[in-house]
Amino acid sequence: MFISPFVASPIPVVKRMLTLAELKPNEILYDLGAGDGRTLIIAAQEFGARAVGIELREDLVKQAVQKVRELGLQDRVKIIQGNLFDVNINEADVVYLYLTTSANEKVRPKLEAELKKGARVVSHDYEITKWKAVKVERFCENPKLGYPSHTLYLYKR
Repeated sequence: MFISPFVASPIPVVKRMLTLAELKPNEILYDLGAGDGRTLIIAAQEFGARAVGIELREDLVKQAVQKVRELGLQDRVKIIQGNLFDVNINEADVVYLYLTTSANEKVRPKLEAELKKGARVVSHDYEITKWKAVKVERFCENPKLGYPSHTLYLYKR
C-alpha cells in the first residue's frame, strides 16, 4: 500500500481531462485516489457519467460523501474508503489518475490486468511508464498569464 499526498486537480484541469478522455453519459469513471470527490462530481453533473472513487483517507471520504449527498448525486456517485489495490476496476470505461510517476508505476499492472479493451486512462502531470500515450496535452489554467501549466496524458487499452 502507498499513500500519495492529496493535491486536488484544479476544476478546469478536471474538466479538460474528462473531455480529453471523451467521457460519455452513463459510462463509468473510476478515480483512483478520489480525494475530495471533485472529479466524481464533475463526471456525474457535467458529463452524465456514473463515477466510483476510491480513497484511503477517512477525512477525505467523509468530505466527499457529504458533498455528494448535498448535491443529490448518490445514485450516480459511489465512494469507497479503502486501498485502490483491493477494488476491482474491470467495469471502468475511464480511469482518472493524479498520482506520482512512481505510484502510477505501481498501479500499471492493476490497470493492465483489470481494464477492458477500449478503456481510457487519463493522468494529470505524471506519465505511466512503459505505456505510450495516445495524446499528451499541455493545459494552461490561465493562458493570459501562461501558468500554472499542467501536462495531461491520455492512454487507451
